[in-house]
Amino acid sequence: MKPMENEAIRLAFEEIDSGWQLDDGKLHREFIFPDFVEAFGFMTRAAIRAEKMNHHPEWSNVYKKVEVYLVTHEAGGITERDFELARIMDSLA
Repeated sequence: MKPMENEAIRLAFEEIDSGWQLDDGKLHREFIFPDFVEAFGFMTRAAIRAEKMNHHPEWSNVYKKVEVYLVTHEAGGITERDFELARIMDSLA
């Protein structure tokens, strides 16, 4: 698996929610929910999908905020799998 080229990353950004940004070579987004239970529920649903993909996010949760970073470590950069998980997370949020 190889990391995506810059042009491919730019085009892939057009297909995901605008809340995602590039941060230090990773896809990054903050999700804000009404409360802690909603945030934790989102993380649970996303964790199940990520586990099925065998592709796990770097993330943290403080109260109603979930901060996510996506990168494919074994590829040494962003791959289509990261954008696929980003789209899944958008649909779950």
